[in-house]
Amino acid sequence: MRYARALRAASFVLAGGLIWTGCSSGADDTKSKSKADSKTSADAKGSTPTKRPTPQPSPSPDAFDFDPDPSRAPKTPADGVRIARAVAAGPELLGPDFVRRTPFETDPATWAVLDTDCVWQRSPLPAGVLASLTRRSELPAEGAKGPMFFATVVTVHRDVSSADWELARSLEEALRCPDQQLSRNERVVGLISQGTTFGAGGNRFAEDSIGEAGDYYNDQGGGPYDYYWDQARIGQVTVAVVGKGGKGRTDQDMNGAIQRAISPMLIRAENEQEAAR
Repeated sequence: MRYARALRAASFVLAGGLIWTGCSSGADDTKSKSKADSKTSADAKGSTPTKRPTPQPSPSPDAFDFDPDPSRAPKTPADGVRIARAVAAGPELLGPDFVRRTPFETDPATWAVLDTDCVWQRSPLPAGVLASLTRRSELPAEGAKGPMFFATVVTVHRDVSSADWELARSLEEALRCPDQQLSRNERVVGLISQGTTFGAGGNRFAEDSIGEAGDYYNDQGGGPYDYYWDQARIGQVTVAVVGKGGKGRTDQDMNGAIQRAISPMLIRAENEQEAAR
């Protein structure tokens, strides 16, 4: 596996945070600011020079800016399905050339479970989960470029503790099963993962987040191609985007689609739970 892929699991979720925090100024701006701060002013009659005050940077927040409304907290499976459908992204967010795959949606009364043989299966929801919805999209093959496959996943839990456990389990699964069978004709190998809570490693966009990366193979298109899984939690809701690369596709193709989908999903998840301001 390329070294760049190994770094990707630790860094991509953080890259999404740039959308939320904005960009810093360049070196030339810093130099200009320094000169301006050190200038003194005096009137034509020679009054005493006064040094301009240096602006102080705003302190970084020590907690995620999220104010959940208990009256809006999901409590029933119907609440969970409603929120999952409102948050989950389809091809309209991934990019203009993306289309739905068939089947497009999974049954929200089931979710994906990695079994003891490192094979993914659909299973009934556990007691702590209200709903879990997956939407599947594709960037079709074009010329010499192969298709790329994506899925967005929204899981709504009964409480924050259950949602926390989902992310903890995701980290454990990559350690337990670095090689995984995704479906009958798809697999990922050399999977690595890293988690970042809010404030750690540049995460300013969610209460918790995970990035995973590996090498993807399928029986039709071969491989290895890029495989990325990015997941984050806000309150009782987790959102994730998985991308599976294809022949002739670049990291930029993958990253762009994932960022276009996961950022609006996080905003939607927050809006569905937050108190009115």
